[in-house]
Amino acid sequence: MTRIIRLLLSYDGTAYAGWQRQRQGERTIQATLEDCLRTLCGHPVTVHGAGRTDAGVHALGMVAHFHTPVDHPLTAFSKGLNSLLPPDIRIFEAREAAPDFHSRFSACAKMYRYDFCTGEVLPPERRLYMGHFPGKSLFDLKAVSKALHHLCATHDFTGFAHALELHEGGRGAVRTLLAAHCEPIPGLPGGWSLRLKGDGFLRQMVRIITGTVVEVGQGRRNADSVLEILAARDRRLAGKTAPACGLFLERVLYPEGV
Repeated sequence: MTRIIRLLLSYDGTAYAGWQRQRQGERTIQATLEDCLRTLCGHPVTVHGAGRTDAGVHALGMVAHFHTPVDHPLTAFSKGLNSLLPPDIRIFEAREAAPDFHSRFSACAKMYRYDFCTGEVLPPERRLYMGHFPGKSLFDLKAVSKALHHLCATHDFTGFAHALELHEGGRGAVRTLLAAHCEPIPGLPGGWSLRLKGDGFLRQMVRIITGTVVEVGQGRRNADSVLEILAARDRRLAGKTAPACGLFLERVLYPEGV
């Protein structure tokens, strides 16, 4: 009998070329998990993740699943798998999933966080986990909140997406941003966390939104400019893509009972 094992995991993406297995053999989260599971299960394993994080992006609450006929206890897929994985990937929970569960297609929303600093000097211990946008000492949170309010709805987010994704087909660029807010990071002058919750995100969408609203906060564009980007569906009108290092997949949400 084939089992579906659902994993809750966290990883530091600094040393990886993203989640997805690469043909060139680059080190990825998916490939690393599959190699360790092959050893643990004794057969080839394909791991399906709830999303594809880019190179250098981190995850606090990624969900993934795989199929296996082996009857190992669930602790083998948590404690046992952790003993094989490198220390920058950790499994927090392993459990049986329903036959129709899919980590990606069963999800109803995702939550991302982008941490950044607008101070002149970025503390060195934060350099791998925070974007740095030195600029004006004052950051206009009111203007940023207005820009985020404009984005919180169902829109065609073509203007905030990497062009490559738009050529790959799929369900188009229409997504619903359910919530968005920015708040200061306690104890870090010029430190901010931007959180976005949506029913789905396009490639680099969070990082492009971040780069754009940082420009709003620093007075280099007005809050209403995000409406122009949405209407024009032109990536060239948006801000720069924020560095991958500040981005965290915080949580994947599923309907009650899934």
